Amino acid sequence: MPSTPTAEETASRRGRRWKLVARLVISGALVAVLVSKIHLDKVFPRQHPLATLAWFAGGVMVAALGIVLSAWRWQRVLAVFDAPVPLRTLTSHYFAGQFVGNVLPSTIGGDVLRVSRASRSVGSGPVAFASVALERLTGFLVLPLICYLGFLLDPSLLSERRAWIALVISSVTLVALVAILVAAGAPKVAGRFTEHENWMRFIGAVHVGVDRLRRRRRAALDVVGATFVYQASTVLMVWFAVRTLGVSIPTAAVIAYAPAVAMAQVVPVSVGGFGVREGMLVLLLGPLGVPSGKAFGIGVAWYAMVLIASLLGAPAFALGYEQPAPHRPPAR
Repeated sequence: MPSTPTAEETASRRGRRWKLVARLVISGALVAVLVSKIHLDKVFPRQHPLATLAWFAGGVMVAALGIVLSAWRWQRVLAVFDAPVPLRTLTSHYFAGQFVGNVLPSTIGGDVLRVSRASRSVGSGPVAFASVALERLTGFLVLPLICYLGFLLDPSLLSERRAWIALVISSVTLVALVAILVAAGAPKVAGRFTEHENWMRFIGAVHVGVDRLRRRRRAALDVVGATFVYQASTVLMVWFAVRTLGVSIPTAAVIAYAPAVAMAQVVPVSVGGFGVREGMLVLLLGPLGVPSGKAFGIGVAWYAMVLIASLLGAPAFALGYEQPAPHRPPAR
């Protein structure tokens, strides 16, 4: 018979449900405000329907490729822990995680599922947790750099009204990332948890990963390189979303603004970034002459591309993962 949940477990589940409800309310409120301020007749593209469909289909394919590239980046991070896992296995885990995180109304999130399944692949829960955490953190290094690259490619963007928003988001993200990595890499901060046997050992595993990345420069370059390729695919997908709506803006603007929007939408105040993403696009693209309705539509197309690509993870999620772990890397 299943065990009766404890009071702490019940309270935790209730708390997760309320957080989900709060995020749904915030997303709904943001979208309602945006819709009330745009002309819906300007949302739909005026180009040929086949062209719209072709651009959208291209974006979906890029989004699906991005999931594979994410798995490749994850594989590079796991290599830092001397935990070799086939790319096919990690791709299955990533697709399943994307399905849970983007399709199912779940409170656990796709990363939790990835940690759970990866722990069986590598034979270590702390290593699985640390690999997912570091894989996510690398994005916050590369996204600001891509944003700066966009402004370098077209310095005239700096004179655009609200361009400073993208620069501030990127700079704050980099500062926060440096602070996190310094704390994670410090032996007297995160390092003191490497010998713990309770949940704090997961923090210790992150310290091990940061320390190895610092000492293994080739491995660190591999991780950063894989992250650049993946994040470039994200920018390319946004470019396809822009073309789907028939909007004409400089490519450098997409390179500069897409990373800023991507960073803003991960703030856990909405569901899937819905509302935050669209609002940021309205703010940033407006000075470039993009109507609010079109900017809103770009955000919806972006989300739809990711959502459809995430649906491909349904089989991986449904079938689960039962293969026993062939490798158990050292915790440190």
